[in-house]
Amino acid sequence: MQTNIKVLGWLHVVLGVLGLLLGCMIVAIMLSAGVISGDHEAIGILMIISICGVGLTLLLCVPTVVAGIGLLQYRSWARVLALVLAFFNLFVFPHGTVFGIYTFISLLHADAALLFTK
Repeated sequence: MQTNIKVLGWLHVVLGVLGLLLGCMIVAIMLSAGVISGDHEAIGILMIISICGVGLTLLLCVPTVVAGIGLLQYRSWARVLALVLAFFNLFVFPHGTVFGIYTFISLLHADAALLFTK
């Protein structure tokens, strides 16, 4: 069971970091498109959308990385956070659904509960 928890923790960290990188890349592309167009109104609108995109990316990806780090250290709060995030991942078909189900199976197992009671 420890192997499942370690794999799950690393998956959380890797997927969270990849989400952050993807979000930053999309923001950079949007801002570049605004600058290339040369239209001041387009630059302003894309700036607002980019700021909202950064906020949404941080809101979704940072808790995933934090949960992954906590799972690697067998923290009880990380187990709860990962289960909450797994519920939301169920709606991201298909990879989020698989990831969410794997999280539920791994963290709700009786042996996993014993690892987090330290």
